[in-house]
Amino acid sequence: MDAEHASTTRGPVAVALGATVTRAPGATVLPATGAPAVSASGATVLTETGAPREGGLLDRFGRVATDLRVSVIDKCNLRCTYCMPADGMPWLPQSQLMSTDEIRRIVRVAVRSLGAEELRLTGGEPLVRKDLEFIIAGIREDNPDLPISMTTNAVGLDRRAQALKDAGLNRLNVSLDTLHPETFAELTRRPHLDKVLAGLQAARAAGLGPIKINAVLLRGVNDTEVVPLVDWAVTNGFEMRFIEDMPLDGDRSWTATNVIAASDIRAEIETAFALAPDPRGRGAAPAERWEVRRPGETAVAGHVGIISSVTEPFCAACTRTRVTADGKVRSCLFSHEETDLLSTLRAGADDDGIAQVWRDAMWAKPRAHGSDRVGLARPDFVQPERTMSAIGG
Repeated sequence: MDAEHASTTRGPVAVALGATVTRAPGATVLPATGAPAVSASGATVLTETGAPREGGLLDRFGRVATDLRVSVIDKCNLRCTYCMPADGMPWLPQSQLMSTDEIRRIVRVAVRSLGAEELRLTGGEPLVRKDLEFIIAGIREDNPDLPISMTTNAVGLDRRAQALKDAGLNRLNVSLDTLHPETFAELTRRPHLDKVLAGLQAARAAGLGPIKINAVLLRGVNDTEVVPLVDWAVTNGFEMRFIEDMPLDGDRSWTATNVIAASDIRAEIETAFALAPDPRGRGAAPAERWEVRRPGETAVAGHVGIISSVTEPFCAACTRTRVTADGKVRSCLFSHEETDLLSTLRAGADDDGIAQVWRDAMWAKPRAHGSDRVGLARPDFVQPERTMSAIGG
């Protein structure tokens, strides 16, 4: 979850990641009879599968998914090298994309039936959808208190920031890997740095916040910009977040040796700033968060977060559930299996039926990185077929 320190999201059940939970915590399994068990929360559990028949999105390892991420489109107006190939992406046909009303209903089921506590809209690039304001307004009407955030590259945000705020959007994560126009063009294959900066200015003026800046560091490309990015973000009131490069690229060129580790990122920041762990703790957040102080100053200048999916994985505390733009549930970012929620909805299922398909999907969530073994750099790791843009962050 990215609203990690402002939300009330519950932490995961305290179960060791190496253990396998074959029933809901607190459930009493009736031996031999095959009768369903009842968990401490009152949820019925089928002893044949272990999947809850009521309640939230529990998995076999005791984690409960409360952080909902919904991709609204797979298309993007940039071509970031760590996400997509330069060209040749097979976009989803319009008929396969979730409609405004279908997204609204899926979110409503997640919140009212499955305990989702916050929503992040992703893509592709969400701003590519012309009906984005209507999507957000509908979700807000159904869920007045739901924190709604969005991950965006901010291209075109300058024209829509106020309307998105008025529709009910709370805050933003903006992808920005460099402050140099030439490097930006190399990374994104588009010359749009000025548009991103204009979008950030408009978002701040509209009152969308906090605004977090996401940067993926690539060796030999933008790895010298750690300190300048932190300084720029702190000066402008943004929270800088660095993300280790993950094997979700369209060119299938990722290698573990090119990953700039979280420990190296921290060390580089500390050449210019003093870092102290955020006293509010991490909870189930993907980012380890730090207070940033300028040399010789006691006041906190800002915050920086580091998402270390490769070198310091946090799978044991994962509380995320993802829905792709074509309505597939992905229990893990690196899963090779998906569950078709949209077909269930279009076949006429009621909310209870949709919720149960979702519970079953999340019960089968792998231990880590798409399997029951940890490690993106392990020899038997297989990269998911979908790229990051097609999955949704």
